[in-house]
Amino acid sequence: MSSPKKDGPTRADGSTYSVARSEDEWKQSLSKEEYYVLREAGTEPPFMGEYVDTKTTGTYRCRACQAELFSSEAKFDSRCGWPSFFTPLAGDAVELIEDRSLGTVRVEARCAACGSHLGHVFEGEGYGTPTDQRWCINSISVTLDPAE
Repeated sequence: MSSPKKDGPTRADGSTYSVARSEDEWKQSLSKEEYYVLREAGTEPPFMGEYVDTKTTGTYRCRACQAELFSSEAKFDSRCGWPSFFTPLAGDAVELIEDRSLGTVRVEARCAACGSHLGHVFEGEGYGTPTDQRWCINSISVTLDPAE
């Protein structure tokens, strides 16, 4: 499937996201590194992100639009180099897209509110999680809102 990131704020099915901004607006509101990952589907280096080892209780939000995405209760230590979750907060918080960008089929996770790239979802890797899924999320794609 083609990525709508460079062509404007539309979903894979052609519908618009609830948080719609032009790419120029995204460039103005995000740092160069954030833009690369969130809007160009880049990947931060492994073991370098601020949330890889974080154990703080709270809610992880999309760094681009602040939509609630993941709970710290679903975070687990996968030792893969990126924060890992076994499920999003709600089924409609994250959009899943087929990704063939590296010559293989993967499942890309995007914020359902703004279409920003979060990471990828992997299944059947043998982690002892309730869903047998690893939502491998770039730290730079999210911000942690600590519980009070």
